[in-house]
Amino acid sequence: MNFAELGLAPEILSAIDDLGYTQPTPIQEKAIPVILSKDHDLVALAQTGTGKTAAFGLPIIGQLDFNARSIQALMLAPTRELCVQ
Repeated sequence: MNFAELGLAPEILSAIDDLGYTQPTPIQEKAIPVILSKDHDLVALAQTGTGKTAAFGLPIIGQLDFNARSIQALMLAPTRELCVQ
């Protein structure tokens, strides 16, 4: 599977390509389609370094209305390690 098959916006795909990423990780393959297809919370667990931040962040960025002046998404960082990122 590749990132294009996950349903991400063309602008997001271009940025991923510019960064040199070609294959999504397992957590990204599972989480991205769910986030893009549903309007509810998602909890996912995976080891450190598996791409969870991108799994949540990429589809959320693609769905934001940059002209809206309201909260559209909330991401919690449960560890100090993630807060630093």
